[in-house]
Amino acid sequence: MSAPLPTPLSTPTHDLRRRLHWLWRELRISIPAMLGAACYFSIMFRDPFGITLVYVGCIGVLIQVFLESGRHGMVWYLRKYQPAHAAAKYNWPGWIWMGPWIIVSGVAGFYFGTLLANLFTGQHRQPGDILNNARTLTLVMSVVLVSTTGLVYLIYTRGRIALMEMRTQIALRAAAENQLKLLQSQLEPHMLFNTLANLRVLIGLDPPRAQEMLDRLTDFLRATLEASRNNTHTLAAEFARIDDYLGLMQIRMGSRLQHQLDLPAELAHLMVPPLLLQPLVENAIKHGLDPVLEGGHIVLSARREADVLLLSVRDTGVGVGLGVGVGGRQQQGSHFGLQQVHERLQALYGKAGSLELRTVDDAEGGSLAIVRLPLHYSSPNQQ
Repeated sequence: MSAPLPTPLSTPTHDLRRRLHWLWRELRISIPAMLGAACYFSIMFRDPFGITLVYVGCIGVLIQVFLESGRHGMVWYLRKYQPAHAAAKYNWPGWIWMGPWIIVSGVAGFYFGTLLANLFTGQHRQPGDILNNARTLTLVMSVVLVSTTGLVYLIYTRGRIALMEMRTQIALRAAAENQLKLLQSQLEPHMLFNTLANLRVLIGLDPPRAQEMLDRLTDFLRATLEASRNNTHTLAAEFARIDDYLGLMQIRMGSRLQHQLDLPAELAHLMVPPLLLQPLVENAIKHGLDPVLEGGHIVLSARREADVLLLSVRDTGVGVGLGVGVGGRQQQGSHFGLQQVHERLQALYGKAGSLELRTVDDAEGGSLAIVRLPLHYSSPNQQ
């Protein structure tokens, strides 16, 4: 089950810009050819350049309209009635189909483009007049058909490039998903081994508490296994798993561990990668609170700043000294779980996601880990 990046919400302004961008992308293919043809015909027939440009522009635009309409119509037909045809995959009907349509589009575009240009210029040129002059007919239709063929080849080339880019993106996404699965497969045993080591110590010191811890561990692993089958779950579910884990650790540490979870209701539905925060909480306990005789306090919180989701884990332990700096850069004294969180963020969000771990300079001291996620990426739809 994969989780694609979400599509931004559509707005009227966004739709207009998208349509204008599409129109410009389509027309910029033929604009250089139109300008060149206008210069050529203006010199050959000694007509004013402005009037010639209007005729060439109307003819060129209509040729492109006929070409694109025909291409999309052919692709639609082949996809519906010949699903095995390459058009279903490549969005291209093939030269066998497009070859005759090039001639049809060129002739139709010239005929109707001339009539349209008459409306703009006030001229009364008749498309059929060139039939009376073989030289003019050959010259004009040669330019029209050569330009039309070149335009079709550019459209074909652009489609192939788009296809290669799409395949590249699919391959990159598959590689990222495989990397995430590898990271998660490494992270879960790491957490389990640390917990079992704590359980082994507790068995010798307090068997009843060890049995209670084992029961909580079983419940926690069952819930964690269910969550790990998906690429994302809600932030509320992530906080619930952390609450389970802290309850598990509190059996071992007793009153030495106090915790608080702060999740605003408006953020509870956001989707995040499973087990994203658990390594940070584990790190806070093992390297922050455990070395302190009286233990300490852990606060897990979520908040929104503009279009960024901030998830923080604060402890009142010994602090971090040298660890993972701003942006998750690896430095001396960092730990396995932190590195896994950093690598998962990079694989999922690129530069838009980050991990920062620093010592807190206040009366309570301790460390603060902050995960930053782009808010519009934190609600992917699952497939």
